[in-house]
Amino acid sequence: MIKKHVLTGFLIGILATAIGMFLWISLFSQLDIKSTLIDAQENDYLGKIIALGAALNFLPFFIFIKKNQIYKARGVLMATMLVAVIIAITKLA
Repeated sequence: MIKKHVLTGFLIGILATAIGMFLWISLFSQLDIKSTLIDAQENDYLGKIIALGAALNFLPFFIFIKKNQIYKARGVLMATMLVAVIIAITKLA
């Protein structure tokens, strides 16, 4: 049961990051999503877009903490740490 809650939180964290990236690109980019991601990769600011998208993880994390759903909050935290590793990889590559 614990693994299920952690996995649920992890998936919500990944989904929140993707939604955050989509919202940021939709609101602040002149290009469409695909063009923005390609341009971000070429001009070395993809990590910044991912980090801005991951900021949306605060919302489910604190909701799960407030509802005392610690294992789901732990899953969101794990997703955020995975995003941090991905950002580090994009910076080094």
